[in-house]
Amino acid sequence: MVSQSVRQDTAAPEVAPVIASAARVPWWRSVGALAAMLLGSLAVLAAVHLTQGTATLGIGELWGVLAGRGAEQDSAVLIASRVPRLLAGLLVGIALGVAGAGMQSASGNILASPDTLAVNAGAHLAIVSVAVLGFTMPPLVSGSVSFLGGLGAAALVLALSGAGTRAASGPIRLVLAGSALALGLGSVTSALILLYSQETTGLLAWGSGSIVQSRSTELVQLAPVIAIGILALCALSRRLDLLGLGEDASRLAGADPRVARLCAVLAAVLLSAAAVSLAGPIGFVGLCAPAIIRLLSGKIPGLGRHRALLPLSGITGALVVVGADVLVRVVLGAKAGVEVPTGVVTTLLGAIFLVVLAVRMSDGSMAGGGDALAKIRSFRTFLAVLLALVLLLTGLVIAGVLLGDAKLLLGDVQNWISGRAGDTVSAVLGTRLPRVLAAVLAGVALALAGTLVQGVSRNPLADPGILGVSGGGGLAAILVLTLAPMAGAWAVSGAALAGAGLVAVLVFGLAMRGGLQQGRLVLIGIGVSAALSALINVLLVTTNPYSQTKALTWLSGSTYGRSLTSVLPVALAIALVIPLLIWMRRDLDVLALDDDSPRVLGIALVPARLWLLGGAVLLTAGAVSTVGVIAFVGLVAPHAARSLVGARHTRVLPVALLIGACTVSIADTVGRTVIAPGQIPAGIMTALVGAPYFMYLLWRSRSPSH
Repeated sequence: MVSQSVRQDTAAPEVAPVIASAARVPWWRSVGALAAMLLGSLAVLAAVHLTQGTATLGIGELWGVLAGRGAEQDSAVLIASRVPRLLAGLLVGIALGVAGAGMQSASGNILASPDTLAVNAGAHLAIVSVAVLGFTMPPLVSGSVSFLGGLGAAALVLALSGAGTRAASGPIRLVLAGSALALGLGSVTSALILLYSQETTGLLAWGSGSIVQSRSTELVQLAPVIAIGILALCALSRRLDLLGLGEDASRLAGADPRVARLCAVLAAVLLSAAAVSLAGPIGFVGLCAPAIIRLLSGKIPGLGRHRALLPLSGITGALVVVGADVLVRVVLGAKAGVEVPTGVVTTLLGAIFLVVLAVRMSDGSMAGGGDALAKIRSFRTFLAVLLALVLLLTGLVIAGVLLGDAKLLLGDVQNWISGRAGDTVSAVLGTRLPRVLAAVLAGVALALAGTLVQGVSRNPLADPGILGVSGGGGLAAILVLTLAPMAGAWAVSGAALAGAGLVAVLVFGLAMRGGLQQGRLVLIGIGVSAALSALINVLLVTTNPYSQTKALTWLSGSTYGRSLTSVLPVALAIALVIPLLIWMRRDLDVLALDDDSPRVLGIALVPARLWLLGGAVLLTAGAVSTVGVIAFVGLVAPHAARSLVGARHTRVLPVALLIGACTVSIADTVGRTVIAPGQIPAGIMTALVGAPYFMYLLWRSRSPSH
């Protein structure tokens, strides 16, 4: 022991100078080395980017143009097309990278970005809304409109998530609030594009994020706006550094944390709005770029300071955008580089990044808004609720049969049943009855699937849509609809079942690692859902206009053109799953408690979960194949049922299925009546109702007391 301590003491003088010299190395040297490496990589990518396109223009021709010896045609290609596209990619990447870093610091949440705060969705909706009115806006006006839309969305998400306050409950809440609001805003945007296809021509591809530039006016006018936003955030560097140390440290240094957050959010939203005006909503750049720099901060000293973090996040964002644009043309070819938006590739990369981050992170606290509403109810209350819902559904079915572009009377229906109706009434009822039946059965299936997913995962904020299961079925069905337009209902149903099953295995398999944690499950589901949406967008923008409209309508959740044959898949799924639910209804109560109670009671945990999740996948696939993708029903119906009759699944299941049937039925009836002969898909109507309800659940559980 003595000799060992002596050796340590004698070694100390030799080690001390090394430590001292390392401490004296300025932090900006290591940061400068990283910046030089990133800029060098960006220069290489930019050079490759300029050589890509439908016209042949290699390194030699590019060098000749730069040296003033190039052909006039080559110069025209560069100046008119490739340089503006490259500059747009650089500006958008820098703006989104810096904006994401500012949002993360202002909210104290590493998952904050223009996507997860719904800034992109709000800005997108604002621009589409103005386009519907027939106004042609100059770039600065367009930027102002998108700024207001993005700012409103960000303010709502930050308020619901409690970001930057003592009521904040981890990163999951922010992502949930942003994803729900983005889904609701996206539904409104989709409805406008469907209803005003002439006024919004070209906005579908732009809505996926495209840096293709037909003129340089936007670049010239928006570049100073982006510069102002970057300078504003850089001026806040010291205040953002203090925010990272906590509110008390910020106040002690004489900086009001609320002012710092407000200014940072305003500057970040300004950058995001300018990027959306320039190239549309390009996904996940604002999440990935600063997160990559933050991950490196543990190895490179000085990266934690915002005067290094902000510019390096911007450079990394430019690398992501330009690299994605290069990648899509390398893999798919020059022609596809024009058709496939750059935002699709960045969304895919960002979704993978989010899933990896979710698998590695520990579970954050998750508010159980729905279960908090579940109180003990009497059996008399259960019967009263059940009877009221049956009467309501009966009335909605009758209204659905009578209302539409052609109004009918009960006498017309009676004559049709007795065989005495005219050709017009027979034709109307022949097309309307399958639609009403499809809406009711789809609502039942989605409500039951949501109840199962929430019970098995013990996550009151989960549903097949948020977890990507609906998206998996949607992508597979869209593949069949676009590649084989004449495919029958059973082919679409089989594809939807396969797609939903594969996604369910992927999401729950990844979430099972280390236990089925609530926050991890939701993050993985959101990431997978975003990736599926990106792939669906690729199919939409590369297919012919007829298939595009058909697929877009189907993705919005529509009963249009449904026949009795197309209703059979969802009816069969319900018929197969209901006996399983009757058999396992008490097991579901125990599974919703914890992992230990089922084992104590002799319930095989893994097989029980697999049976119930398999039932949820089958129900979701049946609903998707019949009416397309309808959001929020699987989330709203179980919550509303628990609030009415308590948490026992013997009561929750029948009430939830009736609520689901009523929800989709009224959405379908209103959608095809309110603007008749035009129609609003049922999925858009349910999103308009479901998104605010989801926000309400988050608002109720925003403080730890809930």
